[in-house]
Amino acid sequence: MATAISAKDVAALRARTGAGMMDCKNALTEAGGDMEKAVDLLRKKGIARADKRAGRGASEGMIGSYIHFDKKIGVLVEVNCETDFVARTEEFQNLARDLAMHIASVDPTPIAVATDQVPVDMLERERAIYRAQAQESGKPEAIWVKMIEGKVRKFYQERVLLEQAFVKDDKQTVGQLVKAVSGKVGENVVVRRFVRFSLGEG
Repeated sequence: MATAISAKDVAALRARTGAGMMDCKNALTEAGGDMEKAVDLLRKKGIARADKRAGRGASEGMIGSYIHFDKKIGVLVEVNCETDFVARTEEFQNLARDLAMHIASVDPTPIAVATDQVPVDMLERERAIYRAQAQESGKPEAIWVKMIEGKVRKFYQERVLLEQAFVKDDKQTVGQLVKAVSGKVGENVVVRRFVRFSLGEG
């Protein structure tokens, strides 16, 4: 027997995701009325659409900014899209502000936007430490590679912006947030670069 989907649930899902009414109703039906599963389904569909756009040029956009309440931390982040029209939308501007706030608030501070931007010497230094830890663990050498790669993934999750859990919703990464916004606005959305200022840091 199919689960009855209420208009209230559809509206609640729409408020959370920004998806259309029918998309929300279909996702809730597919998820058997489970709100979290429905959110995941919509996110996956949005991400799939965003991935198809990833190869398109993104030369418009804006600089998002955030100054911490104590005026001691400030962030600028460049977020790009394909058209000036999308750059002026509320969804895109909210994303730029949220990203700047995230970078100011998260600890530890991200060192790169994406994994392929992590400095090679830094990554090698981390790998050397993880290799030494694996050797000291007393576990068989055959599983050292898995141990090291697991620690590298954790390093990325902690120090790479797109891999970090979003501070306002730790159930999604910053990368998933960007792709979800890309799905909503219908354009390729790219985080280009950021800079974080902390009072007194040289």
